Amino acid sequence: MVPWCSNLSTLFHHHDSATSISLKLPSNREGEKKEGASTESKLGQAGVISRLTISWINPVLKLGYSKPLFLEDIPTLLPEDESQVAYKRFSYIWGSLSRDFNSSNAKNLLLRTLAITQWRENLFVGVCALVRTIAVVVLPLILYAFVQYIKNESKIASKGLVLVGCLAVIKFMESLSQRHCYFNARRSGLRMRSAIMVAIYQKQLILSSLGRKRHSTGEIMNYIAFDAYRMGDTLWWFHRAWSLVLQLFLSIGIIFKVVGLAALPGLVPILVVIILDIPFAKLHKKHQSQFMVAQEERLRATMEALNNMKTIKLQSWEDKFKSTIDLLRGTEYRYLAKMQAKRPYTTVLYWMSPTIVSAVVFIGCVLIRGTPLNAATIFTVLATLRGMSEPMRWIPESLSLLIQAKVSVDRLNTFLLEDELNVEEMQVSSKSLDKSSNKCVEIQGGNFSWEPESAVLALKDINLEVKRGQKIAICGPVGSGKTSLLYAILREIPKISGSVNVFGSIAYVSQAPWIRSGTIRDNILCGEPMDRTRYDMVTKACALDKDISSFNHGDLTEIGQRGNNLSGGQKQRIQLARAVYIDADIYILDDSLSAVDVHTAAVLSKKCISATLKDKTVIFVTHHLEFLTDADKILVMEGGQIMQAGSFEELLSAGTTFEQLVNAHKNAVSELVSPEHGNKTETPNSNVDQFEESDECFPSKENNDREILAGDQLTKKEEREILTGDQLTKVEEREISKSGFKPLLDYLRVSKGSLLFGLVILSRIAFSLFQAGASYWLALAIRNPKVSNGILVGVYTGISISSFPFVFLRSFLTVLLGLKASKAFFSGINKSLFEAPMHFFDTTPVGRIYTRVSSDMSALDLDVPLSLGHLVSTTADLLVTIAVMASVTWPVLIVSIPAVMAAIYVQEYYVSTGRELIRINGTTKAPIMNCAAETSLGVITIRAFNIKDIFFKNYLKLIDTDASLSFHSNAAVEWLILRVETLQNLIVLTAALLIVLLPSKNLPGFVGLCLSYALSLNSSQVLMTRCYCDLSNYIVSVERIKQFMCIAPEPPAIVEGMRPPSSWPAYGRIELHDLKIRYRPNAPLVLKGISCTIIEGTRVGVVGRTGSGKTTLISALFRLVEPESGRILIDRLDICNMGLKDLRTKLSIIPQEPTLFKGSVRSNLDPLGQYPDNEIWETIEKCQLKDTISSLPNLLDSPVSDEGENWSIGQRQLLCLGRVLLRRNRIMVLDEATASIDAATDVILEGIIRQEFSGCTVITIAHRVPTVIDSNMVMVLSDGEIVEFDVPSKLMETNSSFSKLVAEYWSICNRNSLQSSRSLQRNSQTI
Repeated sequence: MVPWCSNLSTLFHHHDSATSISLKLPSNREGEKKEGASTESKLGQAGVISRLTISWINPVLKLGYSKPLFLEDIPTLLPEDESQVAYKRFSYIWGSLSRDFNSSNAKNLLLRTLAITQWRENLFVGVCALVRTIAVVVLPLILYAFVQYIKNESKIASKGLVLVGCLAVIKFMESLSQRHCYFNARRSGLRMRSAIMVAIYQKQLILSSLGRKRHSTGEIMNYIAFDAYRMGDTLWWFHRAWSLVLQLFLSIGIIFKVVGLAALPGLVPILVVIILDIPFAKLHKKHQSQFMVAQEERLRATMEALNNMKTIKLQSWEDKFKSTIDLLRGTEYRYLAKMQAKRPYTTVLYWMSPTIVSAVVFIGCVLIRGTPLNAATIFTVLATLRGMSEPMRWIPESLSLLIQAKVSVDRLNTFLLEDELNVEEMQVSSKSLDKSSNKCVEIQGGNFSWEPESAVLALKDINLEVKRGQKIAICGPVGSGKTSLLYAILREIPKISGSVNVFGSIAYVSQAPWIRSGTIRDNILCGEPMDRTRYDMVTKACALDKDISSFNHGDLTEIGQRGNNLSGGQKQRIQLARAVYIDADIYILDDSLSAVDVHTAAVLSKKCISATLKDKTVIFVTHHLEFLTDADKILVMEGGQIMQAGSFEELLSAGTTFEQLVNAHKNAVSELVSPEHGNKTETPNSNVDQFEESDECFPSKENNDREILAGDQLTKKEEREILTGDQLTKVEEREISKSGFKPLLDYLRVSKGSLLFGLVILSRIAFSLFQAGASYWLALAIRNPKVSNGILVGVYTGISISSFPFVFLRSFLTVLLGLKASKAFFSGINKSLFEAPMHFFDTTPVGRIYTRVSSDMSALDLDVPLSLGHLVSTTADLLVTIAVMASVTWPVLIVSIPAVMAAIYVQEYYVSTGRELIRINGTTKAPIMNCAAETSLGVITIRAFNIKDIFFKNYLKLIDTDASLSFHSNAAVEWLILRVETLQNLIVLTAALLIVLLPSKNLPGFVGLCLSYALSLNSSQVLMTRCYCDLSNYIVSVERIKQFMCIAPEPPAIVEGMRPPSSWPAYGRIELHDLKIRYRPNAPLVLKGISCTIIEGTRVGVVGRTGSGKTTLISALFRLVEPESGRILIDRLDICNMGLKDLRTKLSIIPQEPTLFKGSVRSNLDPLGQYPDNEIWETIEKCQLKDTISSLPNLLDSPVSDEGENWSIGQRQLLCLGRVLLRRNRIMVLDEATASIDAATDVILEGIIRQEFSGCTVITIAHRVPTVIDSNMVMVLSDGEIVEFDVPSKLMETNSSFSKLVAEYWSICNRNSLQSSRSLQRNSQTI
């Protein structure tokens, strides 16, 4: 065992300091009570008797028995049990120790920290464990005294009653000490678990880019879901391990006391067992480590698939990703099987050892002849060895789980010591803004690299000075370092040399929108207090007022996971509103206009950036060159360097890179004024103002104001009713009725293990009967003079050895049943998830799914079969024990039958509450996982806003809620066991009294037999009750997994008899007939009877305001959502009649949010491995990425990290375009495919698309007018209806919505052109 501390004085010093720190902590409990939170745990007000008998839990049990419990019924934790207190103590000790450690001796830093923080409260636990151990060891001596008392011819009744009294006191001490040892060990473990979970989250908030590269989001979630939760049980197993070892040695001492030197031979089998256990332990640790690594890899792949399920379904890659996860699960399952395969052998080893030891000791008695082999000796030895069977059986289990905990400690230690950002340097506040100084941002001689070890620089020779109130625009081609420059200001990219100084608070809007689960209001406020005037101003400036009024619940509308029920433009504008509302000094906007249409972009540029933020410093990246004229300074990036810097006029006159960008943009714009598109756009005096209120698809301004103001007038109760009403994300379902044996029957039915389970029961009963038969033989033969000692011991040994095959069979069959169940349940849930419709993922948080495939699956792999096997064993032992006692003193049945019935009633009374506590606890883990995942994805935004404390406090509340369930669940279990123990003690004491009061009817042998079994009754009953409780708890995981195995699947991938020809679609003609779409049965129609025909081989541009139905139309084409009515025909075949795979593999799409998967460039371009390298390189060249990829050392095998984070957004979109170019389908959809690409690259790619897909049907959704202006047809959508569908030139000749859109775009570009022309004229005059 690893020592828990090396220096006692240091330990005392650190702990006392930590305690004083924890006592000074502020608490948020008052605020929680004001909000109507549940009452505090009754433990705080409990008296001595209530604490001793754990009666303070009675109100919860009574409430749970009277009605199904809900989360608000559960009392909160006491202040000393809260995560904030635990973490403060942990953090103080960790900080103190880490200053004294270096990289060479920091391996056990976490272990030392936990030892110092936990040792004092575990002293009481240790004392309780010691008292319980001594009580258990002394019991065989009581038996010895009883047998000697019975043998005495002249019995004194008072002496017998004294023995009964001693037995009562010892049993009483055993029960109370064990219950409080277990409860307080788990309570201390909960505090430790909470501290570790908070430490992981806190580390996540300050983890550097290098650290995030080494530890993905999935891995961090594993640290919380597995390692931290496992650590919560470590203290319980630690105390169990040392106390059992002590019990083992004390029991050996008792045997020496009873039989003297005859016990020496008995040590040999014990030593053999210990020696044999060493290689088993090493093997188990090896397989355990391999299992955890394999599990982590499987969960990382699962998380990646869950986060990107929409892309997977659009590309019809379900089979590929499912098979990948199945393959990873296969590796995990192999190590699981290896871990479990040794269990039957160790089980036999430890069940054999007491019998073999007893036989060897008896043989020693026969040979040495120093100790008579009488009833007192035999049954005292048997009782002692029966007590030894518990250590022999559970020490290996304890060591196994402590080994698992050590593996977790090492993993967590590595993570907590990972590279992190300089927190002091990161903390920039408005106080640091010197009003007398004009500087806001200053970078001098800055060189930055994402990989400091390598010589590759992401940014070179950066010198930048930004003055207060300036508007700084950053532009440049894809991969030029624009985002990296913003990260340098945010201090998110490692600095190699130079200095970075930021003066003022920062608000940051990322290029890939970061949206939290919650309401629109939650996302905008982001923890800030509501200021209605400012809130209304911000939503209007960010063009969100009309969107909010269009939602059923206004700004209380719940946003799904990652904002999946919002359009790309809405997500970006909510992000922008969040930044504007916080009222920072410096605003950093990373291409925030790319996802919105030109009208909205103009409004945002004018009302938000130029007006609302007019006095603020704004640094923004953009590909919308039409907005550059408003910038005070423009930075032109190329190759990680600032190639040019200056105003629009200065850069235009300087030429080179900026001139190329502007010329490319002009070429795109020039198409708008070509003769074939008419001259409707040639009105230089057009102004964007005339278009700002022209959108008829939104409610009127008056309605909008009324809708927003109504939100402020709602009471808290009305808000809660809205939030719990018809929202997208539903409250997690759980069983609330008494399920009885249904989960167990489901477990057996799904695994097809009913026969195995029946054989498990039979084999265990056979083992118990053989063991009882051997003991009966000793009781019968000991008084028979015809039976020699040799025959006595020989027959006993033979009967005992005959039982060994049955215990092996029981363990082997249990392992086999568990492995079958693991395979069946995982196969079922994995298949169900990949066949689930997209609506399921839109309405179910990822954390909720993740808990099923992680912690619930782990419980099913390891805990359910173990608890089931132990329950069968302990139940069989209990029944045999009562039968043996009744056969000796049958009147004991008078007490035992009512006691057993009372125990069953108490058990049922407990189950009503206990099972609900576990079910609710199952729903409280998912929010923790969601919070951790969302924080990991948005950590840069959180750090930039300096709002870590807001998220941290929310996380603390989630942990305390989860811990409260575990705390009361543990208390309820100990409450139950204490009462069941009391009833069993009554049976034991009754048996002892009967023996004392009816001595003439009992022979010493049968008295010894009865008492040896009676003394083990308690441990059998306690183990059975605990195993029953554990199984009741773990079987909830079966319920939860079963829920997700029964998800209504989407239509089949292949419909035999309705498969289209292999050449389909030969033309690419698309016909929509009265198409109506709604996302949920009670939701409003999103598409309202659309009818049109898209001629084969045409390019169709689809335009419309945000929320007009563009994305829904694409979803319908790919059948992500099924039509409520109407038809979609492709080449005259109804797509709703064919299989989804046959449809989706024939369509290509580049989605609005580019998705890359962890792997290589090759695996991302060609996930199915269908194309040779030469075709991939041709595609890369067409995507303008050949130079970039050719410069990488591994070429096509160059790594792509999680979410493609090591590639820019623009590069990700180009790689997604490459996938489409490789597939060459007849129908292609571009959903904002070039939104994050500069105008020059956009023009090149548009040309490539026209060339490569000249005969194909191309549907383009774009906000850039040049992207759709050269389409053969333009479709204008508004409020789910087609308002225009015609040739662009015809639409331009009329007063159409499209012509207004083009004119609007031109009015913005025209100002740019006029200003550039004037600049050129001034320059020529100067020359």
